[in-house]
Amino acid sequence: MAFASSKASHSFYSSLIGRLACCLKVPTNNIGGEIVKDNETYLLRDNKLLKNLVVSSTLLLPGKETRGHSHDGQEEVYFFQYGYGEMTLGEETFPVAGGETVLIPDGAFHKVKNTWTHPLYFVCVFDGKRYDG
Repeated sequence: MAFASSKASHSFYSSLIGRLACCLKVPTNNIGGEIVKDNETYLLRDNKLLKNLVVSSTLLLPGKETRGHSHDGQEEVYFFQYGYGEMTLGEETFPVAGGETVLIPDGAFHKVKNTWTHPLYFVCVFDGKRYDG
């Protein structure tokens, strides 16, 4: 089946990709979504546009740290965008900085501390089932 080479199908797929990029493309410095927390520690936003994943951003203020927590049955990925800090993952604490990515295994305890004089900003992706029911 050679439909991929036809002008009509190319036009259809180009149009579809354009619509998806328009609607689901978000900049990492402003992922949109709802403000979940805004206090003296951080500004936390959750974008729940996808069916199975949540994209969350945290602007962690200088000298502050997130609550340590874990999620049984769920993995997470943290994408550090700018700033400097420390991350605790299980029993290990290590430095993190903008441009780095941390993979958090299922059920692992984790928290982040901002050790810089400016905000630390990171985006994380996790299973949206955390919010179900």
